[in-house]
Amino acid sequence: MLYLCSMSSNDRKKKILAKTSFGLEEVLAEELRQLDISQIEVGNRAVTFYADKEELYKANIWLRSANRLLLPFKEFTIKNDQDLYNQIKNIPWEDLFNVDQSFAIDSTVFSELFNHTKYAALKAKDAIADRFRDKFDKRPDVDTENPDIRINLHINADNRCTVSLDSSGDPLFKRGYRESRSMAPIKEDLAAGLILLSGWDKNSNFIDLFCGSGTILIEAAMIACNIPPNINRAVFGFMNWKTYDEELFDRVVDEALDEEIDFKFKIIGIDNDGRVMGMSRANIEAAGLTDKIELHKKDFKDFAAPEYKGIIVCNPPYGERIGENVDDLYTEFGDNLKTQYDGWNAWLISSNMGALKKVGLRPSRKIKVFNGSLECRFMKYEMYKGTKKIHKLKPVD
Repeated sequence: MLYLCSMSSNDRKKKILAKTSFGLEEVLAEELRQLDISQIEVGNRAVTFYADKEELYKANIWLRSANRLLLPFKEFTIKNDQDLYNQIKNIPWEDLFNVDQSFAIDSTVFSELFNHTKYAALKAKDAIADRFRDKFDKRPDVDTENPDIRINLHINADNRCTVSLDSSGDPLFKRGYRESRSMAPIKEDLAAGLILLSGWDKNSNFIDLFCGSGTILIEAAMIACNIPPNINRAVFGFMNWKTYDEELFDRVVDEALDEEIDFKFKIIGIDNDGRVMGMSRANIEAAGLTDKIELHKKDFKDFAAPEYKGIIVCNPPYGERIGENVDDLYTEFGDNLKTQYDGWNAWLISSNMGALKKVGLRPSRKIKVFNGSLECRFMKYEMYKGTKKIHKLKPVD
């Protein structure tokens, strides 16, 4: 029987690979530390750590900047495609899931033994199905859209294979609250990661001047109120494992619900597009955060900044659409910061390096991140008139 089949809160901890976006690795590592998880190692777009079953459940519920949590359980080196088939078939898959459950394989292949990733995944799929057929005279179904069991296959340039179970199932950025999305939405894990990267201490106002469908606002509200990002998610991948402990999971959820705190400042979204503001309202309502977020349909230039200082985090248009010129928008954004937001810190993410220069302000930090496939910069602007002043923050009424 595979070692992970006996995984319980009392067993020795197992290695977990948490996948994330480029630039958010240290943010994710800090999130794990906040969960009192140790043995953390930061990699490229990933962080490894060790966890027992309870900690794995907690990590899936609480981690904001991770998109998948993989549990590696088998490693081997192959010589050819038939060797891959044999090694995969030798794994006792029946200890992990039942023949009447569906499965899918996600593969990443750097080996020269395979012309394309899909062929390696096909060989692995056949090996698993054939093992079940040989043992039970029945093959489990393959479901690439909504499988019960999601398996990850990684083959490096040295033909070293790592086989993992995906404990998350659907990517963790699918929080379950997104009812509507704008033309260029930012994913939930990236939005949360940027907020955490900004260092916002949750003791001040928070504004998104280009709020779109509201993702940054929703993630900020959950951070401010200490609400686990995946607390309302119906299904995780580990729920379909033979080792799933429903009683333990329910206890983890109950403990997480008790962690919510009050937020005494404002979270404000501004956008001049009525259609996307409607999307934002729908998403905020679906997230149960209507009373936590304030929306204003107006141009950001026409919005009067609150009396008490805070932070701005926003994802403006990048000018990726044909014929779209955003230089003037970025110039107006910089001018607006100068005139309206003395004492604030403003963070802006964009892939348009030329337009960023039009902001007309010297950034105090530049952080390389990716929004999907787009290489971006996350820029910090500290707004002061004359000498730097310390602004004492007060909660709103």
